[in-house]
Amino acid sequence: MIYYGKKILAFLLSIFLLSLAVFYIARLTPGDPLRSYYGERVEKMSMAERQQAEHRLGLDRPIYVQYARWLQNALRGDLGISYQYKTDVKEVIGGRIGNTLLLGGIGFLLIFGLALLLGIVCAWQENRLLDRVVCRAGTVISCIPEFWLSLLLILIFAVWLRLLPSSGAYSVGTGGGIADRAVHLILPLIVVVIGHLWYYAYMIRNKMLEEVRSDYVLLAKSKGCGRARILFCHCLPNILPSYLSIMALAVPHILGGTYIVETVFSYPGIGTLVYESAQYRDYNLMTVLCLLTGVIVIFCNMLAQTVSERIDPRIRAKEVTPHDR
Repeated sequence: MIYYGKKILAFLLSIFLLSLAVFYIARLTPGDPLRSYYGERVEKMSMAERQQAEHRLGLDRPIYVQYARWLQNALRGDLGISYQYKTDVKEVIGGRIGNTLLLGGIGFLLIFGLALLLGIVCAWQENRLLDRVVCRAGTVISCIPEFWLSLLLILIFAVWLRLLPSSGAYSVGTGGGIADRAVHLILPLIVVVIGHLWYYAYMIRNKMLEEVRSDYVLLAKSKGCGRARILFCHCLPNILPSYLSIMALAVPHILGGTYIVETVFSYPGIGTLVYESAQYRDYNLMTVLCLLTGVIVIFCNMLAQTVSERIDPRIRAKEVTPHDR
């Protein structure tokens, strides 16, 4: 109970500090938030009208007062309204988060399914032609920026060949059927998977090779075990705990890449919403989106740490003080 209590306390404290930092930084950035709410009309407002508009949105008070009020409302479930969309922030995010979960979720499964397969194959063919080719090709491809790869794929498959759509989650005027949404997911998924696949495949390959060079593998070879049995029956089960920990740590990394891809492909997800909220100084929406992303990052990091401590007691033992012993 003490162990998990400390984790929960650290999580809540991190979220509080994150919300405080995001709230202050968002409001200190240059720009006029009234333009997001009132549009071009803000240029025709008199000084008295501007003051009235700022009072209506609560922007005329000190930042610490604004934060205290926002935090009080947020604890009651009221996250405010979006200046740009003139509606509740929860409704705006609720209409987009499904698209991000679809793109990021499928990409996450493909990345780690293919990374495990590719890592095992490279470990099997260590220092052979296939391993050398895959290692070199993977290193080169992983260095390509995601936004540049996205633009290149749009140019080839959407502009030149006209085979795939260049933007959106579904065709305009359609109900967004399964086939139509799948076609729109192809290019974003390719970028998400290619941008992260080799990084994790190389980690799995190295983990497998570390196990292959262990003493118990030498013993298994002396008993006449084949390479396939050693890899799949001995080495693979031993790297699975590390594999699960890597998966938890990878969520923020893949999520960040998904945001970039969404922005380039104009895919209506959380990533595009983050860009729009920053562009239009939509304070409430920007704060909640940054906080939501931060919660996911902090939770996944703590989850990975917890999994590692449960799998390897030596990690947790290092945290024990001499007094506890």
